[in-house]
Amino acid sequence: MNVEELQVAAFEIILNSGNARSIVHEGFEAMRKGDYDLAAQKLEAANEELLKAHQSQTHLLQEYAGGTEIKIEIIMVHAQDHLMTTMTLREVALEMLELYKKVD
Repeated sequence: MNVEELQVAAFEIILNSGNARSIVHEGFEAMRKGDYDLAAQKLEAANEELLKAHQSQTHLLQEYAGGTEIKIEIIMVHAQDHLMTTMTLREVALEMLELYKKVD
């Protein structure tokens, strides 16, 4: 895998996880307004974006498992950081949604 292919994969991960992060924040806004159905929809939409990012990551892992040498660049570290923090943020948002419902 050449550097350009790795960078494209990294930017796909960043793009999709960034989209997911924005959608999670829309879900938080819906929670604050008491619109729990919309919040749940937003968190599901965020998950769809995360799945796209995860597919790019999985492709890289499959290439690596198949014997392809992959040089890790800082952009890939950044992409992985984006993905993992957004996945965690969504998990927290799911818990917060349940708490909002209980408090309400």
